[in-house]
Amino acid sequence: MKFCLLSGKAFPTITKLTHQLKNVDLIDGKLVNINDDSIVIDDRIADKMHTLKSLVSVFIGSPWVQQNLKENVEAISANTKFKPVVSFSKLREREPMIVNSLTKISNFLSVSAQQRKLVRSAICPQVTQHRIWTGALEEILNGLKSVMDSLYCESSGKGSNMGQQIISSCLKFLAHTGISDHECTSWMQLGSHKSVNPQSSGTWEEVLEMFNDLIRCLESEKGLLYHVAKIEVMKEGLSQIKDVLVDKGIGYKEARHQESLVQKKLSKTLGHSSRCLFTLLLYYLYGHVRDIEVDLCGGIYGGEGGARFCLCMGRILTSDEEKMVKSGVKQLDRALGLFKFIWETAGMQGVLELQGHLWCVGAKDRTLTHRGTLFFVHGIFDKK
Repeated sequence: MKFCLLSGKAFPTITKLTHQLKNVDLIDGKLVNINDDSIVIDDRIADKMHTLKSLVSVFIGSPWVQQNLKENVEAISANTKFKPVVSFSKLREREPMIVNSLTKISNFLSVSAQQRKLVRSAICPQVTQHRIWTGALEEILNGLKSVMDSLYCESSGKGSNMGQQIISSCLKFLAHTGISDHECTSWMQLGSHKSVNPQSSGTWEEVLEMFNDLIRCLESEKGLLYHVAKIEVMKEGLSQIKDVLVDKGIGYKEARHQESLVQKKLSKTLGHSSRCLFTLLLYYLYGHVRDIEVDLCGGIYGGEGGARFCLCMGRILTSDEEKMVKSGVKQLDRALGLFKFIWETAGMQGVLELQGHLWCVGAKDRTLTHRGTLFFVHGIFDKK
């Protein structure tokens, strides 16, 4: 089963670009070298990556590919109850997607307005817990700090220096916001306003102001745009809790009350379309805040009697090496799992099965199973 290009000129271009971009992937809105996880900041490479994925997307829609894809899936599905379908045949199914909001997922799954309310009411109490809120903020700040440390390890400008100072201040503030360490005796002691250290008290508005300053410092830094965008997203939540007190010197019960206020305010004000709410959901489910990128959004294909459905999505790789394939599988698995989570939370009818597809020049055709989900690896070959 070798997929063939109809255009003789396209395949050499795809092969050349794949070789030039070997082991580079687009993750979290930035180019990353899979071998050492280093960030690649180069507009030319970004353009080449876009060109490669666009060409392969066209290739996947060709009759040759569709026929072989159908045969491959049928062979694998021969002993299963699910009826195989041809996927990625339509142009809209081969469009890229950045999964960054509940609204985008709900639109894709055709979730009704009533079901969206159900989804929001189900997830809000969980994802707005104080530990999730502060954990997500710390994840964003530490991620930004890590990138800045790697980008400016030798030299940095005034803006980046100030940005690093603000990040440090934010992290120190967050370290005083919760009682996550229930073993800490200082938190269990009853507090008194008379003994409170003025420097230990404040409100969440301080973090909001620091986030505004951080954005102003770093908004022109090309390599930090993704992280700065995340800072901007979280301002929505901060603006809703800016009057809530943060005080290390108060007693345990009062601290619990302040944490409860954070949860109540966030749960009440963050709507279904909120990017901030979606970021909290990502952290709640996966322990990170990274948006999920899919090269081929695919679609939902109906099974027998409409009782079983299959969600197919795809990724385009620049290498068939194990680490690259694993990275692609993990990216797809998170996307597929997130869609299934919303499907089930919304109470959609029918069982949703998941299927991932990965394409790479010269790859050996095979299947992989990751956390119960089937993934197909497809090789891209010229017509013989």
